[in-house]
Amino acid sequence: MKPSGHSAVMADKARGEVEGDDALTALQRRLEYFPTPPWAARAGGELINAIDPPPASGKWWCWEPAAGGGHMVQGLGDYFQYVFATDIHDHGADLHRSLDFLSPEADAFDQVDWIVTNPPFAKAAEFVAAGLRRARRGVAILARTALLESGRRYPMFFPGADQPKGTAALYALAPFFERVPMTLGRWDPKASTATAYAWFVWMQPAAAADMSHRTRRLLGLRPEVWPIPPGTRERLTRPDDARLFGAKPDLAGDLFKGGLDG
Repeated sequence: MKPSGHSAVMADKARGEVEGDDALTALQRRLEYFPTPPWAARAGGELINAIDPPPASGKWWCWEPAAGGGHMVQGLGDYFQYVFATDIHDHGADLHRSLDFLSPEADAFDQVDWIVTNPPFAKAAEFVAAGLRRARRGVAILARTALLESGRRYPMFFPGADQPKGTAALYALAPFFERVPMTLGRWDPKASTATAYAWFVWMQPAAAADMSHRTRRLLGLRPEVWPIPPGTRERLTRPDDARLFGAKPDLAGDLFKGGLDG
């Protein structure tokens, strides 16, 4: 049976075909297309700026390679000088180009400081590896905390001695202490969820070579936890978000009412 309703976020996580899906829903499910609430993207922008303050001459440049409908791009715009937006599929956003981030063709785009995205969960490890080949400063992904629950993915967080010298390890884990509801194919400000999310941040070893970062490494404090506190959603949500991403007008007024954090 196809899940429905505002509380069906976890059920909608299922990959593959679901009986009753129309063609668009089936495509979105195959692509694992769960748009990011813009406020959660802004929390990521704040986090990166705190971990890696941009130079006095300006802001870092960013690439969002799973841009979807532009929700993440909208949220990151205030924190980066430029956000290059691509996706394997055109979901109707103003993409700079359609591009498979995991293809060799994407290796041509390696002039950005940060790669920041909410990738398909099943391909998260591949996105991190590809991002670290291309980003000058680091990679940040928004994902379910279940990303940690895999022995197969352990080396991507904590490279072993068999990994090449200088392989990037997880630099910061930033869990949300309030809900980050995501629904299949759309952003619904009134949705709820029982799923936990966090920002996962990797820094290139060369970018983390300043004294403060070296001191933290020597003290053995790796990775560092940067909690994203309650109230972040209200602080970082803007009235224009609902209008830009097609929510009904009454949703904007009701954005913080009712069981959003149940």
